[in-house]
Amino acid sequence: MSDLVLRSDSEGVAQLTLNRPDKLNALNVALFEALEAQVADIEKNPVGVVVLRGAGRCFSAGHDLGDIASGERLPRANYQSHVIERLANLPIPVISAVHGHCYTGALELALVGDIVLAAESARFADTHAKWALTPVWGLSQRLPRRVGTYKAREMMFTCRTYSGRQAEAMGLANQCVPDGEFDTALNSLTAEILANSSFSHAANKRLLLHTDGLPVAAGLSHEIYHGEGRGPDMETRIGAFTRKR
Repeated sequence: MSDLVLRSDSEGVAQLTLNRPDKLNALNVALFEALEAQVADIEKNPVGVVVLRGAGRCFSAGHDLGDIASGERLPRANYQSHVIERLANLPIPVISAVHGHCYTGALELALVGDIVLAAESARFADTHAKWALTPVWGLSQRLPRRVGTYKAREMMFTCRTYSGRQAEAMGLANQCVPDGEFDTALNSLTAEILANSSFSHAANKRLLLHTDGLPVAAGLSHEIYHGEGRGPDMETRIGAFTRKR
């Protein structure tokens, strides 16, 4: 596979690293093709947790403006948004681990994370309006669901940059940690997730995706009648707990 997205696996965690550090991991078509190949492999061979991060100084500076200016050629219409949707819809917890720049297209990519872990060095911004662009990779839907519609409007209208701590305070990031503790915090988070049932993670993620935006009554009905119930590891887990007691 292409080295534009590096993959390392350890104890059930697949770490995908955007790898154009000389270009601040700017997102071009070739990088998305590499990311799609990794996602396709994970779809066929599931893991416990997926971590998405960037090599070098930052997560990503965003969509490669040079590609846009040169009229980038896509393998198919709306290609990048389709790749992002495949990543978002994996029946596996996805963590976006963000340090340094995370601007515009990169923010759209980071928002696929079920959990966003930010380093204090992280800098988040939506600068579509600075370039007379509008989002097409999901930001108009995912950002308001994280931070609320009026905070999203502030971010989109001002193109302001927000620190990792500000992102944590507004709910854009689930947690912000000092840079020196970033990898330790990431490892601790993945271990917590892996300790729990992969059946429940997949079923709960489907439940959340299928009921997002529904009225409460409809969402409750879906949970009751379409929830997936007990997993194959339930008896083993409960048995281990009762024996320990």
